[in-house]
Amino acid sequence: MASPLRIIFMGTPEFAVPSLEILLRNDYNVVAVITAPDKPAGRGLKVTPSPVKEVALRYNVPVLQPTNLKSPDFQEELRSYEAALQIVVAFRMLPEAVWNMPPLGTFNLHASLLPQYRGAAPINWAIMHGDTETGLTTFFIRHEIDTGDMLLQEKEPVREDDTAGTLSERLRQKGAGLVLKTVQMIGTGNYNTAPQPVLATLTPAPKLFKEICEINWNQPSGKVRNFIRGLSPYPAAWTKIGDKLCKIYFASLVTASAPEDAAPGQYRTDGKSFLHFRTADGWLAVDELQLEGKKRMRTGEFLRGNKL
Repeated sequence: MASPLRIIFMGTPEFAVPSLEILLRNDYNVVAVITAPDKPAGRGLKVTPSPVKEVALRYNVPVLQPTNLKSPDFQEELRSYEAALQIVVAFRMLPEAVWNMPPLGTFNLHASLLPQYRGAAPINWAIMHGDTETGLTTFFIRHEIDTGDMLLQEKEPVREDDTAGTLSERLRQKGAGLVLKTVQMIGTGNYNTAPQPVLATLTPAPKLFKEICEINWNQPSGKVRNFIRGLSPYPAAWTKIGDKLCKIYFASLVTASAPEDAAPGQYRTDGKSFLHFRTADGWLAVDELQLEGKKRMRTGEFLRGNKL
């Protein structure tokens, strides 16, 4: 029997898909989905729906794709669904008129242990900073971004070989379970919230732009490796080889002795199997890369087909 609780779900990318699916599989009454407008994607730039929209259409859930969340017409349409609760997973910042609309409020699933890593890219920044633990938080949305009272938190270890991609996959699956628990609690009315703790030092997680993703070889090997892992597979850390941009997706610490007479950023290769870049305190071996104009490949495969 379907739950009478009327829910609006807001989300766009793959990260949000398991959270929507778990609600629909458990017969929650998702009366509409709000997602980003369809966008051109792929080499042919074919107009493509968001992953969340594809799920909504599969379950015959109405889809709204506003370009302006402050539009009176959109807000009037949203109000017509008479939702009691709104859920946000990897969407965009909402105006107060939207998040304050449902009587039970609007809660967000955020991929960090708040208050740390408030912002658009918490998974990336946690790995880039070398954290060994992160997690998930559900919280009620309020005025300031990612600052509302918390509902539930769950921790997740960051493994030594994690990339943003592998960690995101685990968190999106675990996050779906946390969304379901949160909805169940709110539905019964038997829940408590807690204000986010006040910490002396907070680490933000701002949106990632191309210039942020350039590798600084003047840093220690471990720090550079974390930077690369945290940006893999997207948007990807990059450096220049000659005059061409090269994305690096994974790198390993070089433990064997190597010549020290090189400046940070210089590289050495045997042309067959290895490509090492000098860092502030040693060398880093590139395991997977993509040179501008080429496909992504393992280093050995790349070197057999390309001369540096």
